[in-house]
Amino acid sequence: MSYARDARQRAILRIHFHPAERSEELYGQLVTVLDGISSRVEPLPADWSAYVDLTGALTYWGHDVEGLVAVLRLRLLALHGVPSSAGAGPTRSIAAMAADVTPPGAATVVRDDPYEIAAFLRTKPASALPGIGPKTARTLARYGITTVADIADTQLPTLQRILGTGAVRQAHDLAHGIDECPVVPGAVPKTMSAGHRFDRDELDPDQHHRTVLRLVQELGARLRTSREITQALTLTVTYADRTQTTRSRSLTEATAHTPALAATARELLTSLGLQRARVRTFGLRAERLRPAEHTVHQLTFDDRDQKLRRLETALDNAAIRYGPGITRAASTFPQDG
Repeated sequence: MSYARDARQRAILRIHFHPAERSEELYGQLVTVLDGISSRVEPLPADWSAYVDLTGALTYWGHDVEGLVAVLRLRLLALHGVPSSAGAGPTRSIAAMAADVTPPGAATVVRDDPYEIAAFLRTKPASALPGIGPKTARTLARYGITTVADIADTQLPTLQRILGTGAVRQAHDLAHGIDECPVVPGAVPKTMSAGHRFDRDELDPDQHHRTVLRLVQELGARLRTSREITQALTLTVTYADRTQTTRSRSLTEATAHTPALAATARELLTSLGLQRARVRTFGLRAERLRPAEHTVHQLTFDDRDQKLRRLETALDNAAIRYGPGITRAASTFPQDG
């Protein structure tokens, strides 16, 4: 049994943010706080988390891992009022596993020590290992392999006979604490969002529909003003008990055209099945933004769409001149079908 250890003494952090309200602006601000500690930050906006390579930052800041993680979490709370949970370890996979078992407001640190790595890994169920899904875990369990320790102690040829070659080598390495996967720095994927919070829990499906269309109108106008187009929409609904449901859908073509956005938003709303739901808030997010000059518009023989685009431009101009309250464009566009 051997555990990875090298001269670099890597320290990787996986941090999850837990804000009361979410917006892409806030997520970007939180990532900026991480950038202030380490330049090697990999944003993961889909689940409001990020990886941070702290290896070089430890020497720069003169802290150990526990101290630097505490400083980082304190900055997030002090600057933005956002609590966080974090897992840290000598590898990316250990950091992820540590974060998975850490409740909001806490941190779990696995130091770069063979015995501490072993103590952390070996007690975990096989399914806790990245890459071991429920189906694979059930297959392993039929052979009495139920923990990460069992995977580490089983000869690689035996695992290959059970699971096939596939990713068995990686799973075997991860069970031994071997993981050279780096943190890949990157910019926060650009998104744009709009939201509405009801004064009281809203049960009326018609009101749900009108509200989502108003959010579509707002997003469409902002996209056109910034000369951007979106390839996908995500609709998030928060219920009276503060639980949430999210649906995402790609657009047929990237656009900022309100009717196209409205058609996709209506599909998302329908898929949520909110007939009897007590809704507290709606959030609509445009994702995978890119410059409007990249628009590829499908031409048709029907001039109806062109008329709608001219109407849209006129309404945008009216909103610029008289203010956004002068129009309610989304509700004025004809419905599909």
